[in-house]
Amino acid sequence: METLRQRSHFARNEEDVKLEKSQKRKDSSPLRTEVLRVAAFCVIFRVVNCFLVQSSFVPDEFWQSVEVAHRMAFNYGHLTWEWKEGIRGFIYPLCFAAIYKILHWIHCDSVYLLESVFFILSLYSGMFWSNMILLPLQIWTPRLLHALATAFADFKLFFLVQELENRDVAKWTFFCHLCSWFTWYCCSRTLTNSVETTITCLALCYFPLPASKTYSSKKYLSLVALAIIVRPTTLIVWLPLLMYHFWQEKNKLRLIAQDYIPIGALALVIPTIIDSIFYGKWIFVHFNFLKVNVLDGKAGFFGTEPWHWYLTEGFPVIIGPHAPLFLCGCFLASRRYRILLVAIALFVGVHSLLPHKELRFIYPVLPFCMIFCGATLARMRAWRRAAAAGLLASNLLMALYTGLIHQRGALDIMSHVHALCHDVSQPDVLFAMSCHSTPYYSHVHCPLKMRFLQCLPDLSHAGNLTETDRFNDDPLLWLRTSYPNARSLPTHLVVFDITEKKITEYLRENDYTKTTDIFHTHFPDGGVGGRIFIYERHRQPQDHV
Repeated sequence: METLRQRSHFARNEEDVKLEKSQKRKDSSPLRTEVLRVAAFCVIFRVVNCFLVQSSFVPDEFWQSVEVAHRMAFNYGHLTWEWKEGIRGFIYPLCFAAIYKILHWIHCDSVYLLESVFFILSLYSGMFWSNMILLPLQIWTPRLLHALATAFADFKLFFLVQELENRDVAKWTFFCHLCSWFTWYCCSRTLTNSVETTITCLALCYFPLPASKTYSSKKYLSLVALAIIVRPTTLIVWLPLLMYHFWQEKNKLRLIAQDYIPIGALALVIPTIIDSIFYGKWIFVHFNFLKVNVLDGKAGFFGTEPWHWYLTEGFPVIIGPHAPLFLCGCFLASRRYRILLVAIALFVGVHSLLPHKELRFIYPVLPFCMIFCGATLARMRAWRRAAAAGLLASNLLMALYTGLIHQRGALDIMSHVHALCHDVSQPDVLFAMSCHSTPYYSHVHCPLKMRFLQCLPDLSHAGNLTETDRFNDDPLLWLRTSYPNARSLPTHLVVFDITEKKITEYLRENDYTKTTDIFHTHFPDGGVGGRIFIYERHRQPQDHV
């Protein structure tokens, strides 16, 4: 009798276990579906984002990443003065160099691979597809990797906020984040600032914020270390967060011994070894970066702004139409996010003390700001839809204009320069414009003879003018001095429209004819013109003597 009772008890227990497992599967099914939906949406959104950004932003997106990688992979390409001074690390371009080598080994590094695919599409869709045809696969691959990494960070941010708050707040934070015109504009560019921002956003998802269930000390510290390796200034934004973590941690000795020391040691040793191999000598890039840019103040050679520039112009521009939501969110958001406000304030404050300022330098704190924007939208009721529609429309307009129109000529012109690779007459191209106005060998991918105007900073403080300065002062004199006889003249000149007016006489005297006219920007500034021209010289018989 007792045995029958035991068997009945065990049978009931087995049925209970089966019911529990079945219930768990039912409960997890909607969650799994939501995870897949959000993941798919993030990937599709960022891939579309990548292909709808066809403009140039700053020279570093080419000259400090893909140009260096091209030289590493194919043994030709230009290294700027930063690499000669040893203030740049090779880990970031090494990733692209590996991609280039793989594409080369499988014979996919040629522009013609794309031409057959997109030829018919270009006949119907004009500017968008024609630009894609003439850009090599090796240009889009690094940018697509950036886009996919950003998609993963978007995905993690959504579920982080959902854990900390609720689905409604997570939804509106996600909406604000994806709406950001500046994130759209920068996230797929091959800039160290873009990588820095993506890694910072991912690290936040594992940071020990109150109520966080995804907290992992090793994961977030490893990501922080990686971000600092890519760009040392990341330490500024993470310094208050690291101090907060240390203060909250109960077992501080274990945190130091098991996390801080091992991860910190690896972050010092690995990049030092890699950089020393490529530089051919023992070198500590992060110290050189700090010495040259901060202690010696040589970053100021590339322009200076007043101390309040980030507060009055820089930060309002990158946050854009989100500004009112962010300001309200600073008061409405939960107390657990106050440490993020401290990080934002410190990061912007420290950068304000440095003379050289750019919009992209404070980009890493933008995802932090979206948490406060989402908190504001989630609490709105009467005007929420109107506010969301206005936010979407205004950001979309800015994103599409800056991504598809503003400063696109620098990329479009390289497609025409690339076409000269197949010219049997051995072209010689001179970029007669301010230095680094366009990409270089990374966007041509053939050993074409090319030259651009140098702008090496005067590290001796002797007040010497750069080659670009001398050209801008008197382009006609510079051309006649640099090319005194017909034999040495370049076969092709790439110039801005503002320079063309100053050298019309020179172009006529030497039989140059305009062959290409490309739109660049509606807002010409300084040495940058609104259009870019290519002039080709008709060679005379005496040129070949």
